Amino acid sequence: MHLVSCTEERHAQAILDIFNDAIANSTALYEYHPRTLETMNKWFAAKCAGGYPVLGYEDAGGVLLGFASYGAFRGYPANKYAVEHSVYVRADQRGKGLGRALLEQVIAAAGQADLHTIVGGIDADNRASIALHEQLGFVHAGTVRHAAFKFGRWLDLAFYQLILPTPGAPVDG
Repeated sequence: MHLVSCTEERHAQAILDIFNDAIANSTALYEYHPRTLETMNKWFAAKCAGGYPVLGYEDAGGVLLGFASYGAFRGYPANKYAVEHSVYVRADQRGKGLGRALLEQVIAAAGQADLHTIVGGIDADNRASIALHEQLGFVHAGTVRHAAFKFGRWLDLAFYQLILPTPGAPVDG
């Protein structure tokens, strides 16, 4: 298994497949309908425009096993040091430490980018993801109750955050 910087050309279909599995079979994404390759074009364009990394792990044959990224937390200029991250692992690869490895890479990338706060929105029933985030120093920052309705029930969205020591000299403007 080796770390790669994901590209649209090489990884869009694999990321799309992972997203669509999460949409169909979990509450990791509060969406009802599968995404399309057109959606992935816009997703990669937004990552590129924001200078946000898309990191993944591939097996020896070049097959993407999981990926992680971050993007703007909110669209206001004063939020420039905060990002919201996501981590997705292929269903058949879960429980092998890949999510942890990806989250560690995202944390490192955020520090290198001189960011200060990393936020994760996690379905409150996703105990595995919450435990992973807590193991890596994230703390509960609040829960929005009944934030979504999927699979015939209301879902609560828990926010977890990690504060980094960067940047050394934050500035306004």
